[in-house]
Amino acid sequence: MADSPITSPTTGRVHLSQEGQIAIITLDNPPVNSSNDAVRRGILAALDKIDTQQSRAVVLMGKGPNLMAGADLRELEHEPTEPTLPQVTAALSAFPLPVIAVISGHTLGGGLELALACDSRIATPTALLGLPEVSVGVIPGAGGTQRLPRVVGLPMALDMIVSGKPIAALEAHKAGLVDELLRSTEGEASDTEVFDQVLAYANRYRGGKQPLAERDVPPADEQALQAQVNKLLARARGLPAAPVAAEIVMKAATLNFSAAIAEERAQFLALRGSEPAQALRYLFFAEREKPFEPTHPVKAAPVLRISVVGAGTMGSGIALCALKAGYSVDLLELNDHALEAGVARITQALDEGVKRQRLTQAQRDDALSRLNPTQQLPEVAGTDLVIEAIVEDLAIKRSLFADLAKWVSESTLLASNTSYLDIDQIAAGIPHPGRVLGLHFFSPADRMPLMEIVGCQTTSEQTLSTAVSVARQLKKKAIVVANSWGFVGNRLYAAYRRQCEFMLKEGASPEQVDAALEAYGFAMGPFKVADMSGLDIAWKMRQQTADTRHLRRYVGIPDLLCEAGRFGRKTGSGYYRYDDEAMQPASDPKVAQLIERYREEHAITPKAFSEQEIQQRAELALINEALLLLEEGVCQRPADIDIALVNGYGFPRWRGGPLFIARQMSGSQLESELDKLADVSGKGHQRTHRQAF
Repeated sequence: MADSPITSPTTGRVHLSQEGQIAIITLDNPPVNSSNDAVRRGILAALDKIDTQQSRAVVLMGKGPNLMAGADLRELEHEPTEPTLPQVTAALSAFPLPVIAVISGHTLGGGLELALACDSRIATPTALLGLPEVSVGVIPGAGGTQRLPRVVGLPMALDMIVSGKPIAALEAHKAGLVDELLRSTEGEASDTEVFDQVLAYANRYRGGKQPLAERDVPPADEQALQAQVNKLLARARGLPAAPVAAEIVMKAATLNFSAAIAEERAQFLALRGSEPAQALRYLFFAEREKPFEPTHPVKAAPVLRISVVGAGTMGSGIALCALKAGYSVDLLELNDHALEAGVARITQALDEGVKRQRLTQAQRDDALSRLNPTQQLPEVAGTDLVIEAIVEDLAIKRSLFADLAKWVSESTLLASNTSYLDIDQIAAGIPHPGRVLGLHFFSPADRMPLMEIVGCQTTSEQTLSTAVSVARQLKKKAIVVANSWGFVGNRLYAAYRRQCEFMLKEGASPEQVDAALEAYGFAMGPFKVADMSGLDIAWKMRQQTADTRHLRRYVGIPDLLCEAGRFGRKTGSGYYRYDDEAMQPASDPKVAQLIERYREEHAITPKAFSEQEIQQRAELALINEALLLLEEGVCQRPADIDIALVNGYGFPRWRGGPLFIARQMSGSQLESELDKLADVSGKGHQRTHRQAF
């Protein structure tokens, strides 16, 4: 921005300048221009200083990439202070001169509410606009639920607010939310070029005051709206703020503006201190912390090329993920048919991305140009990182790593995608073992956000730091853990599933357990998950440890299902029957009979379970195992356990995770509940002794 003849810095966070007859308010609160007390005071002070006789319009814009990327969520931990954001949006709406908002970068939450309070909105072509408050347990609280429907209509407003998903500037322009798109230039437009376009628009603007509060909501079909709400709430997967958001948005059609925003504010304040909102904020911050802090400063090694060994479902998924992140990728597979199938899966996924408009054709072509399918091990010689995704067999993996070490440089990282095998044993005998680690992806690897970075005894801190850098590039939520059976996620899930099997043995049905845990908020119950994964996988693992079975309480029902050839969806039957093409689970009387016979043979009198008891036992099993992981040093950060369950295993995000839940209990309550769990879990149950975390 050129030096302005009138400059009045209102605070360190907001600046006021003058360009001819245009007053410019610039938000300057790095790194993302989030809303806080200083910003809100600054905007009001700037409005107060504007000479309405000398100016004909006001521009509200942000310094840096964003207008405003939302509120500072830490403020939600405390009682609101004045000026509140609703007071600022009211002041913008009531200001005697037209106010033009410049939407740029991520204009989300309170940022979009500021823009909606203005009289005109222009946007950079790459801007994203959204009201994602439901994802942190609240609803828009500064007029967003009422102004947005008045400009885009109820259907689109419901979509944006109940789902919380942002939209691109082009879509916003088509919907009338944005009045004009700024011109794109070759490459990124400079700040000066953007400002020149903004100033030109402000100087020719003749629209006057256009407060959305004075508009009527466009009419819409009530039946269609209700069907849309039902669909959106089903997708919201139990987020407690979603139904409240839908209800308040719908009131835009039945209440006047002042009554509706009063209702909006009341609901916002009621939600902000709720436990789900606290849980969601906790995860928001936990996921943004550094997953690994080395004991001494180390610099992550550069990684430009990744080689994936194994072109099966997991290997091709990892390769696809790396291609989307911009890496050059070797896909190594000795079997020519398997290699061809892997490349086909990658190509099909990229084509589907173009079809769904998630990728351009040019991006698809660029990704494939960086893929090198090969059957020759020497071709990976110049790579920076190898990730093996081959069969779960320790001897085969050790042989592969020994062969790889002969061809790659001593600085090349060697990673295993194993789920359960001992990475220290895989690394044994490998030259420069500090470069060996685990990178455990979750299926489907290109879509599941969680990644476990597993350090073995010899893994160097530079290797872990490099892995964290790669995970960030892959857009994964990474946790760094020590080498241990099942690492974090699979070990937690095994304890959860084991407790569910205990309840099955004691009198619950698969349908009852699944229904209770889906009502709790899990995306899918444990027995439906087992059918989807395949019962034979866990069966083979149980067979390998049969000689230690007598040391712990054991449930033989899954073995009986496998012996009957019921391996889950892939065989058309498991805990459920799968008859239709959609593979929907249906109750099977044969399973009920099998379970009943098992109980009779073991002299078990079935007991009745309530939904609450099922939920409590599953929850406590997770808490106990999570505390054991901390006790054993597998995890250093308690939040990593909650991050793993939420992002890898369908644990309800709005409950925060087992350790967040444990923190809400008093020490005596937690002690008592874990004692009860030990009583019902029987022989072999390992009771944690850790209470502080």
